[in-house]
Amino acid sequence: MTAAHEDRTGPAEPGTERDRDMSGTTTHDGTDRTLLPTAGGAESLAALRTILHGHRLLAAGAGLVLVVGTGIGLLTAPLLGHIVDLVVDREGPQALTFPLVLLVVVALARGAAGAFGSALVARLGETVLAAVRERFIERALRLPLERVEAAGSGDLVSRVTSDVAMIAKSVRQALPEFTRSALTILLTLVGLAVLDWRFLLAALLAVPVQALSVRWYLRRAAPVYAEHRVATGALQHQLLDSIGGVRTVRAFRLNERHTGLLADRSGAARDVALRGLHIVTGFFSRLNLAEYIGLAAMLGTGFLLVRNGSVSIGTATAAALYFHSLFNPVNAALFLLDDAQSAGASFARLIGVANLPAEPAPRGGSVPADGSVKVTGLGHAYADGRPVLSGVDLDVRSGERVALVGASGAGKTTLAKVIAGVHTPATGTISLGGVDVRELGPEGVRRAVTLISQEVHVFAGPLAEDLRLARPEATDAELRGALDTVGALEWAEALPDGLATVVGEGGHRLTIAQAQHLALARLVLADPPVAILDEATADAGSAGARVLEEAAARALEGRTGLVVAHRLPQAAAADRVVVLDDGRVVETGTHDELVAAGGRYAALWAAWSNSRRTEAAPAPAPAEPTPAAPADRAQSDSALGVH
Repeated sequence: MTAAHEDRTGPAEPGTERDRDMSGTTTHDGTDRTLLPTAGGAESLAALRTILHGHRLLAAGAGLVLVVGTGIGLLTAPLLGHIVDLVVDREGPQALTFPLVLLVVVALARGAAGAFGSALVARLGETVLAAVRERFIERALRLPLERVEAAGSGDLVSRVTSDVAMIAKSVRQALPEFTRSALTILLTLVGLAVLDWRFLLAALLAVPVQALSVRWYLRRAAPVYAEHRVATGALQHQLLDSIGGVRTVRAFRLNERHTGLLADRSGAARDVALRGLHIVTGFFSRLNLAEYIGLAAMLGTGFLLVRNGSVSIGTATAAALYFHSLFNPVNAALFLLDDAQSAGASFARLIGVANLPAEPAPRGGSVPADGSVKVTGLGHAYADGRPVLSGVDLDVRSGERVALVGASGAGKTTLAKVIAGVHTPATGTISLGGVDVRELGPEGVRRAVTLISQEVHVFAGPLAEDLRLARPEATDAELRGALDTVGALEWAEALPDGLATVVGEGGHRLTIAQAQHLALARLVLADPPVAILDEATADAGSAGARVLEEAAARALEGRTGLVVAHRLPQAAAADRVVVLDDGRVVETGTHDELVAAGGRYAALWAAWSNSRRTEAAPAPAPAEPTPAAPADRAQSDSALGVH
């Protein structure tokens, strides 16, 4: 059971592309999109503390093991310094045996502790990632569809794919390395102070340059990475629009426009990425300068201290080795700021969704008494000043089957979505079974109304489990009964493993008609009092559409049905036909009554009947080949409400 992704409001006007900042509303194709929120720094830190609160023991254990391993590793430089002193003093080869054995022991102990500590850090990171992902998915699945559509599907998809992937990469690679590097830097500075406090002062001469480099980097990188996340989301949104609606794009000859939009958004994402690369390059050139300053100061200090007898050559050697050993950890820690910036931006985007308020609870404990639907004075607009529905009144009796008919843009799909709770009406009221939808709340509306569109998702897994999404406790007999009701049992049992056949991504691919059969079987299992079919047979072809229309009729038995009519025979078979034009109800009655009235519906029926007679008549052989006119046919179908 799915809802259509968007109402057919036609292509946007050219020449209206513009981008706003990543925290507000972004417009790329003439339609304002209110992006899903991004958490601020304080909000992200609070969420991280909350997640870590239940894993304090694991965090403490990982930190302790890494501290011990890093401390053991720092013994390498003093041991090497001691060996230098032994050589300078000409103690002989036998004096080197014990220090060399200790070097081997230190290396093994450091490796074991480092591996164990890194494993604990990785486990902690994966635990945090799992918690963030679960919070995000739990809230994303409960977002009002109107909110998702306002942001654009690409925004949500980019968060659940690229943002999660960025955090996962940081957790699995950057977090353990950063932790080890930070501890190495801290303990090495302590080791320099133990050797001689003047070595520590010499090493700290590099810190101002490094601090200024980091400040320079952070000020420039943070907005660039946040902008890149938004640009990537915009690109994915356009890819979904252009590829998912490729037939509409071709029918309206919008190929060049959509190609241009893809090129613009791809170029914007590329330009932001190049800006980030330029910033990273400048950052590391500044770090190289800091290394030069620090090492020169360390060697000069060692020379002076050895000359005046304050330290031995071995001690000066150990100090130089300590500082040299800082190169990789410092560069790694600062380099990982690059990943940290990207991961932080992604984490903030996930937390921004995870912290969205829950759906409003029902105002009362009422439940619909039946399947009746009453709409009074309904109005809705996707943009201010451009109403899609105006003053719609509709009264559907329980068990009645009503067809919604009208030309493209008349408001049929919007009316269906508002009744199904996908959109919140701007004005007017809706009652289901005598209960106002505001009292039912979103969850109550979903239990009372099921909306099926032409865009059906087949979930990966056994066919039986896909069906049980509608009713988890359903038995195998009930699954077969639902399939039999909609005429799908024969092909379902003919699958390689019957109802146990794995379908969806990576499994057996269902045809369009079979996928719609599956959606109708879910409808039977869910058994809502009200069902809305929004062009649910539009993609199946003429023969397939007739089969699905029969299946839909059986699925609607015993419940109220609202059908957004793709084919006018669907309207003719309904109990009542409601004709919309420019967002208003202009006619209502049975098929025969409206045809006899000679109004808008009669004109649509006559045009549809004439087009079918023309198709059925044999065409005379032309003197010369006549090219087909797909655009003319598309416009004819569009005039009849075919999309």
